[in-house]
Amino acid sequence: MLKRARENGIEKIICIGTSHEDSLAARDFAESHENVYWTYGIHPENAGEGVADISERRRVRRLASRGLAAAARGDGPAERASELDMSVRTPSGLVAIGEVGLDYHYDGYDREAQIKLFREMLELAKEYDLPVSFHVREAYDDFFEIVKDYPEVRGVVHSFTDSKKNLKRILNETNFYVGVNGLATYSTLPTPPLERIILETDAPFLTPAPFRGIINECAYVHNIAEWLSEKLGMDFKIIERETTENARKLFRI
Repeated sequence: MLKRARENGIEKIICIGTSHEDSLAARDFAESHENVYWTYGIHPENAGEGVADISERRRVRRLASRGLAAAARGDGPAERASELDMSVRTPSGLVAIGEVGLDYHYDGYDREAQIKLFREMLELAKEYDLPVSFHVREAYDDFFEIVKDYPEVRGVVHSFTDSKKNLKRILNETNFYVGVNGLATYSTLPTPPLERIILETDAPFLTPAPFRGIINECAYVHNIAEWLSEKLGMDFKIIERETTENARKLFRI
């Protein structure tokens, strides 16, 4: 997949974390491959796990600052929290916090736990001056209320799948970019202005036309850019240059 991505003009790749363990796997993969980066994220569906991990991470650091940290042994939350702290402090290709946010699509998701986790993750992004990859699904009212409390946080609303009204709110009320992926190539979603677009895959899901039905991969960003070129009536090179610059600016890579 990496070879095919390079052959299709993809120069840099970001592996997105969606749980504590998943994020550390992304870290390990990024560290062993050139021009691959990673994010630390806990998806809202994993909200119960995440709050404990991050809260414990802060407790461990507070103890360490007083010279009292005999960090946890074994594989408990404190050890994982300490591991996260070392990962964030060490320059190892970590470029963002995410995928984090709110998802109210399915019954049974704990909204209170999601909101608590989301705020914890925004505090983490603020603390380490990292952008955020936001996951927002059928939860925009709460999303806008929460991010108002973090005006310094920058980020991208990943895989936008909502209304023109909420797209307008993102563009007018925040400085966030908007993620455009394969879903856009076979739907009627509103298209953000080019200066606010970051191209993405959401692999292994949302494979763009004409490859629907198979596993998505980074090489297909090229196809999304081609679709966007036709949609906006702009030369492909302009799409390539502008969306690449947006990603570089946000993730500082």
